[in-house]
Amino acid sequence: MKLLRYGETGEEKWGALDAAGKIRTLDDALVGVSGGVLSPEWLGQLQALDVEALPLLKTPRRIGPAVPRPVNFVCVGLNYADHAAETGAKIPKEPVLFLKSLSAFSGPYDDISIPPGAKQTDWEVELGVVIGTKATRVSEAEAMAHVAGYVVVNDVSERAYQKERGGTWDKGKGCDTFGPVGPYLVTKDEVPDPQTLALWTEIDGKRMQDSNTSNMIFGVRALVSYVSQFFTLYPGDIISTGTPAGVGLGMKPEPVFLHAGQSLRVGVQGLGEQVYKTVGG
Repeated sequence: MKLLRYGETGEEKWGALDAAGKIRTLDDALVGVSGGVLSPEWLGQLQALDVEALPLLKTPRRIGPAVPRPVNFVCVGLNYADHAAETGAKIPKEPVLFLKSLSAFSGPYDDISIPPGAKQTDWEVELGVVIGTKATRVSEAEAMAHVAGYVVVNDVSERAYQKERGGTWDKGKGCDTFGPVGPYLVTKDEVPDPQTLALWTEIDGKRMQDSNTSNMIFGVRALVSYVSQFFTLYPGDIISTGTPAGVGLGMKPEPVFLHAGQSLRVGVQGLGEQVYKTVGG
């Protein structure tokens, strides 16, 4: 099932995508649905619905992030060997984790705002894992039982803030609009193996990233378990699992970065595409 959120920022409602790619509203259907949002019970009742019989969304609306604002927006750094190589970093022995500020949380078609003074704004297509049930120190064998589904994430990064302003990476990762999520949440039953998905980024029509999640150093199961050892994951939390080679920082002979007025298309196989423009902040 493909679930999405539509409406103005902070006022989004749940919808579902039908076979023709049209949005069906879930307002009335959710009245009779029990269980915590994104839990197996909640999702099971939605999956039992006849999506084609639900009311059509007749008036075009903004598509927001595919899940409500999470408690934790977790990112994994250097999780593809080719990306580590292009940035001159060593392959990590354990997952590199950081938290992306929730000020970055945005929709899949919202403009990306380049902050004033930014000079090295970069792109990072990633597979996002959405948590469905609370997870605290779970084993790898238990990990997938806590996953609700998957989304596209772009871990937009301002490299100068990240690398040249001191401290941790967070300064360059959490700027407003730097975390588009969606366009929809695909439930895990529709993604039998999250380690076989193509993912890509196009800038102004040019393919910049073109890889597959099979190239991850640490897979989804391992990451869910690993993150849960350090802090509790809650329903709706996102683990963004890292990006492959092809980021602007790694371009040769010179790095290439984003500027206002460009168009981006960012996608993961079976999970849809994000499409937006860059604007000056």
